[in-house]
Amino acid sequence: MSLALDPAAQDLLFREARTANTFTDEPVTEEQVQAIYDLVKYGPTAFNQSPLRVTLVRSPEARERLVKHMAEGNQPKTASAPLVAILSADNEFHEELPALFPHFPQAKDVFFAERPVREQAASLNAGLQAAYFIIGVRAAGLAAGPMTGYDAAGIQKEFLDDDHTPLMVVNIGKPGEDAWFPRSPRLAYDDVVTTV
Repeated sequence: MSLALDPAAQDLLFREARTANTFTDEPVTEEQVQAIYDLVKYGPTAFNQSPLRVTLVRSPEARERLVKHMAEGNQPKTASAPLVAILSADNEFHEELPALFPHFPQAKDVFFAERPVREQAASLNAGLQAAYFIIGVRAAGLAAGPMTGYDAAGIQKEFLDDDHTPLMVVNIGKPGEDAWFPRSPRLAYDDVVTTV
């Protein structure tokens, strides 16, 4: 066997996992979210950057404010999911680098003094962390429904600030009835991998 991970875990995280479109009413607890974060925070990023920010939308009032910014097809899913998370990139992540990258604390100023450089780095590394977050949701035995169909400026104004850029909205919970669309195709190894 080429992979160290147990086949059942491979299925849970990848082969059998899909984007969920419906959910049961079973709540997602704070302890579950904490366990997800405490696992995925170890995923690699450049310079150990940690620009991902997670805004949990729990209250009915906040959910209503969020739903109005979602694309029409995403509104019912977001309205009914047990938990919704707004994943964003903190463009001022560099302030934490002296603590997160202690063997080269000068990286904060040497590489990330300019805002456009920070925004690019934040987008890439928070995107990596968002992917880890989705895998972490699956590892918790939950389903994730990540979406990018929304009014980004509206979500930023409603929930974030100018230093945080929304990346995606993720519905989280136990999958409900007819939760999955049919599995879409994937590219074959030979279509993706080139040896030089």
